[in-house]
Amino acid sequence: MITCCNLISGCIAVTFALYGNLPMALVWIVIGALFDFFDGMTARLLHVSSSIGKELDSLADDVTFGVAPAAMVYHELTIMNYPAMLEPLRPYLPYIAFVMAAFSALRLAKFNLDERQTTSFIGLPTPANALFWGSLLVGAGHMLESSPAYMPALLVMVLISCYLLVSEIPMFALKFKQWGWKGNEVRYLFLITSAILLLLFRVKGIALVIAWYIFLSAFTARKS
Repeated sequence: MITCCNLISGCIAVTFALYGNLPMALVWIVIGALFDFFDGMTARLLHVSSSIGKELDSLADDVTFGVAPAAMVYHELTIMNYPAMLEPLRPYLPYIAFVMAAFSALRLAKFNLDERQTTSFIGLPTPANALFWGSLLVGAGHMLESSPAYMPALLVMVLISCYLLVSEIPMFALKFKQWGWKGNEVRYLFLITSAILLLLFRVKGIALVIAWYIFLSAFTARKS
């Protein structure tokens, strides 16, 4: 039931996105993320974990964290200023956004089969990707629409996002085996700096937090 609430939240987010109400689309993505957080926890507490729940969870996640942010990007690409050479392609280029939904599905399928991702992640988690795009478009939408130069940059960011979803870059999870500083230095550093970014930049801060998460994960993986 909780997983289905995640799925329904994603459907509502898609609807708001396609009608151009990006702030409400982001709100429903966040609501879906809350349901996604509690469904697995509830299943374990009630001892009702099942294979069908796992498959349903992936389907719900692709809608909420794949299709919904892709729909937000699609809408943004329909209203942005285009460079003159790309203006004839305006009716077609926005659909590139939905490639992200396909890569989100691929990332979720890989996650279900990859036994390495029990305590950390390989590649960018779909909720993080969705929150990045949602907060970026809501918090910096006016800036993105101010210059034609941002339009091709947004397309490149979509492709980078697709790569990160299925990449082999190890990314840490906020799972604490113990609460001491030793062994949790990266997690505490991330939480402290994230709180500062959110206080300073509010909605846009979420996108900065996700970008910082990616950078910190890649840096620590390379160092190790």
